[in-house]
Amino acid sequence: KEDGIMSIYEAFYIEAIIYSSGRARDAFVRFEKALTEAKDADTIVAIAHEALTHVGGLSRFFWPSYNKDVRKNEIQKARGKKLRMAFGLDDNSPLFDRNLRNRLEHFDEDLDDFLLQDKVGMFYPSSVIGSVSLIDNALNSIFRLVDPEEDIFVLLGEKYSFGPLRKSVVDVLEKAQRMNKEGGILRRDSLFKESQKL
Repeated sequence: KEDGIMSIYEAFYIEAIIYSSGRARDAFVRFEKALTEAKDADTIVAIAHEALTHVGGLSRFFWPSYNKDVRKNEIQKARGKKLRMAFGLDDNSPLFDRNLRNRLEHFDEDLDDFLLQDKVGMFYPSSVIGSVSLIDNALNSIFRLVDPEEDIFVLLGEKYSFGPLRKSVVDVLEKAQRMNKEGGILRRDSLFKESQKL
């Protein structure tokens, strides 16, 4: 279909987006709970990692990965555009950033590269809860770290801000749930704003 999604199938995409955004939201809630309960670092970091993996899956609905099949690639691009319009998203959205998404998707390859570097100093193979400033020291090689004060996730020495992602996930989930209640039809974000004024 020209616009990427036939109207009779819109409900399927809405349900899929509810699933991905709901799982991400729930994981972020469990992350906050784990912090308040002072759970161990491995548990806290694993929950953050899980949340961000779901965020990556959500992002692909709106900004699909490249497909070598030209026809499928065009359909996926059109689908992404239609969904972005319906949810009021553009390339300024935190969900657009592919850096963390790619790091999570290609984690095994990136881990190989990380460990093949000639490094000296302190190695942190276990999960760490602490200040992101730890990675500013060139002698620290940190595998996974969460800075709950700054909402920063560190994976293989790279910093990723996840605070804005949490808000975007909740926003997408709420819109998808409204669309689902209103017949499983994609509606432009602006129509929601108009209906809320009435």
